[in-house]
Amino acid sequence: MDKTVSYHEQVNIDNVLRLREVLKTLPPFAKDYFRAIEPTTSTRTRISYAYDIRIFFQFILSENPSFKGKDVRDLTVDVLDKMQAVDIEEYQEYLKVYNNDDKTLTNGERGLKRKMSALRSFYAYYFKREMIKTNPTLLVDMPKLHEKAIVRLDADETAELLDYIEHCGDQLSGQKKLYHEKTKLRDLAIVTLLLGTGIRVSECVGLDIQDVDFKNNGIKVIRKGGSEMIVYFGEEVETALRNYIDVREGIIPLAGHENALFYSTQRKRIGIQAVENMVKKYAREVTSTKKITPHKLRSTYGTSLYRETGDIYLVADVLGHKDVNTTKKHYAAMDDSRRRKAASAVKLRESGL
Repeated sequence: MDKTVSYHEQVNIDNVLRLREVLKTLPPFAKDYFRAIEPTTSTRTRISYAYDIRIFFQFILSENPSFKGKDVRDLTVDVLDKMQAVDIEEYQEYLKVYNNDDKTLTNGERGLKRKMSALRSFYAYYFKREMIKTNPTLLVDMPKLHEKAIVRLDADETAELLDYIEHCGDQLSGQKKLYHEKTKLRDLAIVTLLLGTGIRVSECVGLDIQDVDFKNNGIKVIRKGGSEMIVYFGEEVETALRNYIDVREGIIPLAGHENALFYSTQRKRIGIQAVENMVKKYAREVTSTKKITPHKLRSTYGTSLYRETGDIYLVADVLGHKDVNTTKKHYAAMDDSRRRKAASAVKLRESGL
């Protein structure tokens, strides 16, 4: 009897198959590296690294005169030893703007850092195993990241967003009104869930109906890296979910999508892009100065939780940050404002004495 494959298992299967296809476009020796990192990385991470490392070899073959006309499948591990620090610096410069399949691609600070991190990890594997004698990636400075201000909704904007989703149908007519009425409770449930729990959009679309536990008001999510966690929700999230699930019961899903919590209008599991587009559509009506995405709703939740509790470790745990320093970095400005309050909280002399 065939076992039903869960959404997350299917994503991993698809990623493994995609990785095998990408590996066919890399030098044969690259397989050793990806086999070695398999126990400590997710399939999603390995896919990202494979795409990033493929760009490095495309750079070598297209920009380095020594390798003009060579095929990537002919490259052996000693090609890594032939690169010097200046070659790595040229690669870093190349990444800022390059062509791929007739498309012009660019990388900002974060894209550059991710691709350079992938290359460092790749080199480190072969260097540690003494398959190469040099590691020029260590001689090149990593791109500096300039911190961006955290964009989040204020309390009044959060309320306005939820009110707008609930009542904007009154301002619509015709097909738009019909579409909104059809999707309103689903959209309200998704946005309320994101705002009320801080889960990632990937975790949201991956939810199955069985993952919702109204007895304890919790949802079971699969975090980055594959670990399971129960995230608890309050009354507002419970109400929104119950209202949507009442409607969901009348939907006949397409085969293979029976367990999905949130459905698209095509009666399939809703995708990440659809949720992102939906959030942006509604948020534009509430604020014109902030670009609100599902991740910004996560920041909004994290900010609210930290303001209410002052417990950075609780915020890190609930948001699923493996390292509390990630959380501290995001909420450093709030820590600073709390420290400012401390300056005037303690009186050294009582006034009037």
